[in-house]
Amino acid sequence: MNKKEVTIYTDGACSGNPGAGGWAAVILFQDQRKDICGRAENTTNNKMELMAVINGLKALKTSCNINLYTDSLYIKNGITAWIKKWKINGWRTSDKKPVKNMELWQELDEISSQHQINWHWVKAHNGDKYNEAADTLARKAIDNA
Repeated sequence: MNKKEVTIYTDGACSGNPGAGGWAAVILFQDQRKDICGRAENTTNNKMELMAVINGLKALKTSCNINLYTDSLYIKNGITAWIKKWKINGWRTSDKKPVKNMELWQELDEISSQHQINWHWVKAHNGDKYNEAADTLARKAIDNA
């Protein structure tokens, strides 16, 4: 059986860093669109970027082939390059410090292993329809206390 082809756009936002934050994912499958979002108090932009991806992937019920778009180089580089060395080094950075947001990176590592994911970076606020939609949802989530 072939895996479903899914596209996910994610974004995180923070009002202050740290401050109130929001995350969002726009999930596209065939002609369907599902938007999910959430918020957190006293958080950071990077945590919200991670939560957007984690929750976007958690929304899928089966293993999928995914094109995942993020405007965060922290996410793109973290999951495609840095994480390999972090795991080898016992979740420590190259300067021997603990990886920030380690629990979220570990959760993302676990959930992403259930799918085949092509990671894409898109420039923020550059007119990409679904990246703009994810940004709008994440920002609205901050205000919906």
